Amino acid sequence: MYERYNYRFNSRFAQMNKAFVKEDGSEEEEEGHPSAPALPQGAKNYMTRRGYALLKAELEQLVRTERPALVQVVSWAAKNGDRSENGDYIYGKKRLREIDRRIRFLMKRLETSVLVDPAKQENTEQVFFGATVTVCDSEGRECSYQIVGIDEADAGQGMISWISPLARALLKAREGDTVRFHSPAGPRELDIVEIRYG
Repeated sequence: MYERYNYRFNSRFAQMNKAFVKEDGSEEEEEGHPSAPALPQGAKNYMTRRGYALLKAELEQLVRTERPALVQVVSWAAKNGDRSENGDYIYGKKRLREIDRRIRFLMKRLETSVLVDPAKQENTEQVFFGATVTVCDSEGRECSYQIVGIDEADAGQGMISWISPLARALLKAREGDTVRFHSPAGPRELDIVEIRYG
């Protein structure tokens, strides 16, 4: 199913007007997206089904709605005379490059994703990808974190990337263990209170 989806979008994207993809013919950085963390060299792109669905929905929105609408605006603006002073044309072309870069980035991330279903984890006594871990700090404050893929991490929502220092410290730990890691504020210790999957 995923292969069919990726092929369909690859084919559709390849058919798009190349004038809107690259303006100067130079090779753009495929990995490059300002807010996207890079995967460690040789690491797999682990992702939950929820994270995959979010990236897939964003890709579909860009390819089916946002990009075609913008192409129409740029085409209309190009017909209005001098392009060097045409704000709609200049902004539209710039935005198209950004959208195309994001589309390539999303396609690459989806193609290389390794889907993990936390509900199917058999060893629920240890922390692995997808686990939700409740921890207690030295002052007795409890927090819960779910270990997720790098593109779905949101620390404010308690979702941390599996490559973050905290997640690396938690991996393979068990309830009752104390883990140590280096946070931006310095060394920390956390006691593992509970591990949940699903």
